[in-house]
Amino acid sequence: MQLQLTWDDPVTEEPQQRVSPLPIAFGRELEQLPREIDGQQVHQIVLLDTNSEVSRYHALIFEVAGEVILEDRSTNGTTLNEERLIRGRRPLTTGDTIRIGTYNITIALMQTEDVGTTRLTGGGSTSTVVFSPQTNILPADEILDETPAPSASSSNTIINFNPETDNLESQPVISTPTAPPQPSRRVFPPADVFAAERVSINALHATGYPVEEIDYTAIGGGMGSFVWVDTIRICGVKPDQIRVLTLRPGRPYERYEALLRNCQIPRYKRIRSGSDSCPDNVWGWPGYALREAWRETFSGRIPSAISHLWEVFSEPAFADTYTPIADNVFNSMDREAARIGWDRMVRYGSVRAIRKTEDGRYVIAYSATKPPAAGSAQPPAASDYRFLVAKYIHLSTGYPAIKLLNDLQDYRQSTGDTRKVVHGYEPHDHVYEYLEKNGGTIVIRGFGIVGSQIMDRVYKARMANAKISVIHLSRSPKAGNKFGVAKRYVENHWEFQPFNWPKGTWGGDMRSMLEAADPLRRRELLEAWGGTTTASRGSWRQTVKQGLKEGWYTLKFGQVDKVELNEQGKPVTYVKSRGYQGIEKIEADFVVDCTGLVSDPRENPLLKDLIEHHNLDLNPQMRFHVENDFEIKKMRNDKGRMYAAGVITLGGPYAPVDTFLGLQYAAHRSAEALAGARAPKIGHLEGIGSIWQWLKWAANMSP
Repeated sequence: MQLQLTWDDPVTEEPQQRVSPLPIAFGRELEQLPREIDGQQVHQIVLLDTNSEVSRYHALIFEVAGEVILEDRSTNGTTLNEERLIRGRRPLTTGDTIRIGTYNITIALMQTEDVGTTRLTGGGSTSTVVFSPQTNILPADEILDETPAPSASSSNTIINFNPETDNLESQPVISTPTAPPQPSRRVFPPADVFAAERVSINALHATGYPVEEIDYTAIGGGMGSFVWVDTIRICGVKPDQIRVLTLRPGRPYERYEALLRNCQIPRYKRIRSGSDSCPDNVWGWPGYALREAWRETFSGRIPSAISHLWEVFSEPAFADTYTPIADNVFNSMDREAARIGWDRMVRYGSVRAIRKTEDGRYVIAYSATKPPAAGSAQPPAASDYRFLVAKYIHLSTGYPAIKLLNDLQDYRQSTGDTRKVVHGYEPHDHVYEYLEKNGGTIVIRGFGIVGSQIMDRVYKARMANAKISVIHLSRSPKAGNKFGVAKRYVENHWEFQPFNWPKGTWGGDMRSMLEAADPLRRRELLEAWGGTTTASRGSWRQTVKQGLKEGWYTLKFGQVDKVELNEQGKPVTYVKSRGYQGIEKIEADFVVDCTGLVSDPRENPLLKDLIEHHNLDLNPQMRFHVENDFEIKKMRNDKGRMYAAGVITLGGPYAPVDTFLGLQYAAHRSAEALAGARAPKIGHLEGIGSIWQWLKWAANMSP
């Protein structure tokens, strides 16, 4: 017997899912959890809770005579389906929910049928909308030369996010009694070469594939790679010493812009990142607010110019949070990309695997591609396979997946309907076009920046058709994170703070506190501080108030039981409301999931291969364990170094890792570490040299 455990991470609010055999022990301290019971290996799950509601060894789930039993071993108790259990035992079945501290864990029993095969008892499987934001990374094992035709017996569907078109594409999953014919295969990278602990350079050349050697390589062509390359270029590294590996031709912000556009933040709107970090300017001065105020002053819009500066100096106490206009950010990045020679450093290809080499470097196996002509809608054409040998590597692959909430995944898989139930980060303009024409009801799942932008777009749709209503559904009311005497402001269950967190995360006490903490303490601090939330803006806060007053906006709380398609072709959400045992049915025209993106690096095939082959450590957030300078120390190879940035380092030495601020901070720390390690042609950015480089930036001269 195995269990499927599903919960929302209290820190990131991301859906988490784990399949584990019994017995399973839960607790706050790994050292206190049993490793073996009656000769059986115990699977340990660490749950961190800053309110100390999780005991060091809190609960155990085990099997007796075919029955699955929950045993509470704590002083605070465990809640099973709203029933408090203290030092007792209860049987479990599929659909039960146990609450341990702030964790609400849903149980599904899975019966083992054959070796390596399990069947969910009383439930269904899930689907994931997957994309690789920068690299379109493929698995590192084999390439199919042919793709078998879909079978008529296919029983379910995987919905893939096509990285070339930003569109969703359904692909049937083959389910037949006998194995389908196997297509011919070519293996790349060569298994015998890449199975070694350290790869021989001579063995690479012996394969016959091209081998290029370089000093610095960035994996991923997105924002994280851009700010790292920008930083090391300013620190002295020349373009011919750097390679950037990415599949998608285009600007480094292209994936980011697509996600913004999908969640209803077009270029003319203000984005989510704060004003005190600029991807095009490592010094941060002049910032976006000053630049915008300067332009508006010379355009005669003096009050508007003053208001931007007032927002920066007085938020969040006396003014809305300032965030820059997307178009200004992207235009500034275009200027900086041209200045540092970004296009000269980019190589197109899908990265398949990374290994250490015998001479203290790293080899990157990738399938090179030829970019399409400018303006072409066609994806890059396959070309050949290559090796790139580098001494210093920077990983910034972004979010590996979009994942719907489990009940919405089940709905889409069972119905095949990808139009009425959508994710906020998917293209879904058809929702608002329909509502503007016909009116109707939309259910929003999840708060935060995406939810606020969906609300803003619905409000504009109501100007065209007032017969639109919104039901905002959440599991529980928002109380607001509290740390010491500081507490987040909550209004109508929306939680506010500047997107870049309390400003102390940049250079103050909170950053120092996090850097000095051990991994478990970091987890506790991040849970107490809470994740990034919605910037306070008066306009749409007024929208929420107006909607509540006029009755077209409704807040509901409860646990979703399931979502089904009714006879009228509408999705119906069944909610077990808090406070009573009844089930409420919510019928709507559309459901929009605004719960965010998946950040687990194991969802990325390249990173999963890297973790497993090199047995890399993960922190309690299940992200890469990095040092304070963002080095993955276990990947050190003599003088070779590997660094990481972005969401794959969440739970490390810095809090807002996936913001402009976080990406630049990680780039700065790793560049300083490289200078300290006497990497070639890179120096510390300080003193007269820093002033000289700023003057070059201001004059738009190459570093």
